[in-house]
Amino acid sequence: MIPFVKTLSVRWADLDPNFHVRHSVYYDFGAQQRVEILEQSGLSLRIMQEQGFGPIIFREECLFKKEIRLADQLTINAKIARLNADASRWTIVHEIVNTQNILCAVLTVEGAWLDTKLRKLANPTPQIVRDVLQAFPKAADFSEV
Repeated sequence: MIPFVKTLSVRWADLDPNFHVRHSVYYDFGAQQRVEILEQSGLSLRIMQEQGFGPIIFREECLFKKEIRLADQLTINAKIARLNADASRWTIVHEIVNTQNILCAVLTVEGAWLDTKLRKLANPTPQIVRDVLQAFPKAADFSEV
């Protein structure tokens, strides 16, 4: 499976008073990449809206390893680390790397699927979700739970 890799541009608005990337921007990078991955995989926001489900985040954590500044060129690589057999719950890991191939941050997101009408976890998990997440690139330490 081809990994999901995205090139990132750091904007002036992404900086904090110390002139490096503000902590919340890392979470925005990950969220944008996940939406783009789902779209590329055929699981668009329109499909989710029509079928009445969407992703819900339980936990999101970022490990900041190296400072990122305005002129830095970055890539973000996403892989699935854990997945329930029915794809109802998942963990996605985003690695943010600079052009020197130095790991700058690791963003880990744990989530599930919400039935947007019932406002409860979707049960059963929609088939399109199972198909997309089963095809998602897997982390080296991937586990199915």
